[in-house]
Amino acid sequence: MSDLQPVVWLLAGLPGTGKTTFALTLEKAGVVRLSVDDRMTALHGRIGKDYAEHEHLTLLAPVVESVRRQLIELVQAGHSVVLDHGLGRRAQREELKQLVTEHGGTWRLVTFQLDRDELLRRLSRRNEDPAHVAITPQLLDWIAEHSEAPNGEGEELPPNPTHGVTGHAPVRPA
Repeated sequence: MSDLQPVVWLLAGLPGTGKTTFALTLEKAGVVRLSVDDRMTALHGRIGKDYAEHEHLTLLAPVVESVRRQLIELVQAGHSVVLDHGLGRRAQREELKQLVTEHGGTWRLVTFQLDRDELLRRLSRRNEDPAHVAITPQLLDWIAEHSEAPNGEGEELPPNPTHGVTGHAPVRPA
């Protein structure tokens, strides 16, 4: 039996805080990246362009469930994963932490936070790319209002991947 268990990196933060950049860095280090946004775009296109905004939650639910099933399969197979999805609600994070643990993995909850001015600057630049969904200041405020930043959930700030991000954690004694 291996003394390592897969790590699932759970990312929490508003759009533009650096979650995908961090996830891509982990992917380059050998961690499997699961992106809900990439899957949504591949299946349905872009919100507000290829499908109406009011359809988003209906289309999103089966994509999230598919990613969840794939996450379980990967952890059971011993692969470390980064879930590239905002995880804005505490209940959502708690359910995923329990799921990871039940299937033999360990989790790391990484929280990404920036002040509103920096977020708006980053989003303005990102919004110029037609491949991304435009996030207006009003949409950002709505997302922030409906999100819960991690607090007392075992969260950590993003580690510096250039100092060696490992894809496995030592198995904790039972």
